[in-house]
Amino acid sequence: MGLKYIEPVKSIILLLLVLLSITFTFSIWTYSPRLDTIEQSPTVDISIGERRKVQDIIKPYKILIKYEESLNGTTDQIRIDSIMREMNSWKVTQLVPGQNEMNKGQMKAFFEDTNQFTLYFQGDVPLPVYEEILPFEDNIRLPEFSFDRLVVKWNPKEIAFEVHFINRATGIHYHGKVAPEDTMTSYRNIVIEGENLPSYTEVNVQEPVYLAVPTERVTMNQIVYYQEEISPTRFRDALFNDPNAVRRSQVDGKHEEFGDDHALLVVNTESKMLNFAHPAVENREEVKPSTLLTDVIDSINEHGGWTDSFRFSYINSYSHYVRFQLFIQGYPVLEPAGITEIAQYYGVNRAFRYIRPYYTLDVGVDEEEVSLPSGAAIANELKESEKIDFGTVEEITTGYMMRHDLEKRIFVMEPAWFYYIKGRWFSYTAEDQGGGEQIGLE
Repeated sequence: MGLKYIEPVKSIILLLLVLLSITFTFSIWTYSPRLDTIEQSPTVDISIGERRKVQDIIKPYKILIKYEESLNGTTDQIRIDSIMREMNSWKVTQLVPGQNEMNKGQMKAFFEDTNQFTLYFQGDVPLPVYEEILPFEDNIRLPEFSFDRLVVKWNPKEIAFEVHFINRATGIHYHGKVAPEDTMTSYRNIVIEGENLPSYTEVNVQEPVYLAVPTERVTMNQIVYYQEEISPTRFRDALFNDPNAVRRSQVDGKHEEFGDDHALLVVNTESKMLNFAHPAVENREEVKPSTLLTDVIDSINEHGGWTDSFRFSYINSYSHYVRFQLFIQGYPVLEPAGITEIAQYYGVNRAFRYIRPYYTLDVGVDEEEVSLPSGAAIANELKESEKIDFGTVEEITTGYMMRHDLEKRIFVMEPAWFYYIKGRWFSYTAEDQGGGEQIGLE
């Protein structure tokens, strides 16, 4: 009798084992242990100053408007910004290169023409980068071309605009048209309103150089700023791969260093300047100017490096070098050179060398209105000077000289006239009688 039930019992036991196995397997698959919540580590913010857009960094410093009977212009940044906002609503079409490169005589004649306005830039602006400021038609493939003068011609009868991008060093220029729907409002806001701008006069130069300067005296503010500093350790944290591996040492009374096995940051505690070098990322390959300028702006934006109002002023794509100039109330701070600039040599995906101030200008504590001689008077003084060849003067403009009072810990911005010869800015003072002090590099 017992043997009769052995097989059924075995089958039941086997079935139970299978069901138990399935239950255990399902439990393993669906098991979710209760774990303590892991708090996410806070993100380290290495932002030192501000991040800025291209239109805040690439700006003209002067505009001239040439009418049939008059010449007007301004360096007032509020007015220039208003014009740039108007142009930002345009769309440039039918962009084509000029048939021939212009020589200096042809360029001078071009700038002397009437019914046009000209925007002046300190550096050669790559056209593909400028598309973020002045829009182009979608189907236009922008050439790798740089310009330092932007001329807009208008037709009084048709209210039509032509845009000309000119590189004075090479004579190459491109031109296009502005879409008709964009012109009527701009004609009123730029051309008609421009008649209220200060009067300018063209300077008679025997050489093929076009110069135009204010006819009347110029009023600027002399400004005093308290000296503020950004701790160099914040730049250490932003520039080194591993800030914890960086060693700090005192070199002498004016210099200290931060360094690891790959890079070095030298701090000048008197001039408040930083000099960072990362030799391993040096790049000797050819690079497009538009790519270089974009990379450098992005690299400075990564750590919010725009501590004051700095603007693009120079580029050399062969040496991978880009420079930005300090501006105060729309005027360039041109003296002393070096400590009023941010400069960078761009390497492989990061800065190869980075030279900049770590001071920052606090709120102005004192302003005093200063009256400077007219641009025409300065031009006449330079003409009569025996110390310079006036035919080599490419530009005359107002700006600031910065005086650093170490004891009082203040910066004094002193208005002055400057002139530009062969890539260098020189300051003009009445005592110099045209033999100003050299203040520029490239």
